[in-house]
Amino acid sequence: MDPKEVIGNLRQALAVSPENVPLRKYLAAMLLEQGIYDEAEREYKTALQYAPHEQDLKLGLAKAFYGLHKYDAALVVVEELLPLGTPDPALHLLHARLLFAKGAHRDAYGQYKAAVKANPALADKAFEEQLNQGIAKSGQAGRVTAPGQDDLLAYVEKEFEKPGIRFKDVGGMDKVKEEIALKVIYPLKNPAIYKAYGKKVGGGILLYGPPGCGKTHLARATAGEIDARFISVGINDVLDMWVGNSEKNLHEIFEQARREQPCVLFFDEVDALGASRTDMRRSEGRFLINQFLNELDGVDASNEGVLILAATNSPWYLDAAFRRPGRFDRLIFVAPPDHAARVSILQLLLKDTPVEKLDYEALAKSTAEFSGADLKAVVDLAVEGKITESLKAGRPLPLTQADFKQAAGRHVATTREWFAAAKNYALYANEGGLYDDILTYLKIKK
Repeated sequence: MDPKEVIGNLRQALAVSPENVPLRKYLAAMLLEQGIYDEAEREYKTALQYAPHEQDLKLGLAKAFYGLHKYDAALVVVEELLPLGTPDPALHLLHARLLFAKGAHRDAYGQYKAAVKANPALADKAFEEQLNQGIAKSGQAGRVTAPGQDDLLAYVEKEFEKPGIRFKDVGGMDKVKEEIALKVIYPLKNPAIYKAYGKKVGGGILLYGPPGCGKTHLARATAGEIDARFISVGINDVLDMWVGNSEKNLHEIFEQARREQPCVLFFDEVDALGASRTDMRRSEGRFLINQFLNELDGVDASNEGVLILAATNSPWYLDAAFRRPGRFDRLIFVAPPDHAARVSILQLLLKDTPVEKLDYEALAKSTAEFSGADLKAVVDLAVEGKITESLKAGRPLPLTQADFKQAAGRHVATTREWFAAAKNYALYANEGGLYDDILTYLKIKK
């Protein structure tokens, strides 16, 4: 039957039954197919009045907007649908075309890749070439490759280290060290006992707290405690400007750790790699998070003997999927150093510096709330002041108690700003008591 005749018949049927949503959706789809986009837009909008939550209708409306070159309106609809996890690959393809039309060529390829991965029949060689040309002209580095074709992999295997420090070299933090021992050290040293209870050696720990409080130092000490290799991973080791290479880099890092077991794999600033997907507009970030989750789960290879630690100053920005069992299921709060730890840190910082007899207990008391980095800043301020005096005197002068008292008075603890923000999350976004340790530290909750 001629399409125009079908459209006419559908209009007559809707005149009798205007609230028939399936019938109106069929008419809108026919109009869309015939390129009558303005009328398709009207029909989809009318249908949505009767079924405002139907995703197929919203997708159809977005396609009509695209046909009318209403790209901004189409993007609003598409980006509303994406977080809902709609299974229709056509949504990703439409998103790719919209992003391309707006000049975001690399982002467009990310969506195109997702569409073709879900439905290879959507592959469009002409569109691929347009993406290639757009990327080249805009200077957005990278080249689009056909699905299944390998991209250039520039990953260079990271050097591992064998840390010489142990827990005894970390001042204070007794509770934190015991939690790490239960999760990491005891299973490795007593595998038979843990195996009897069906517990594997490995898993993930997420260390969080204010910056400069020794999370990285603690991770190194963990590796030293079990005589394991230590691989530290920063965001620059993973993120790559070439499409798809970030996921490959992450996979290769995990593969190296699996070959070097027992191995402590430490991710610093992990929230930069695993930010909440609901806050993301870039599809490439979602691909990287999915790859990260697959590696943590050991989908393609076992993580037995790989101990995964990560640090973040902002755990509330990390995608919730990372905290599921078997991933970073142990969340450990690393507070600013306590009194004993501050004494230990100050002694370590000053061991090679000329000093008069110092009262380290008094110094530690006057630097409450200070992080390890803050203490280093205080020492630097005191040294700078004493160097000026020494230059005038023509000889090195020892640091005194007064020098440190003056330096400590000039420096404001950087942890205060962090706790101001963390307090709000602990009070109002604390599902399951996730951040109770913050409230306990602030003496809000016992």
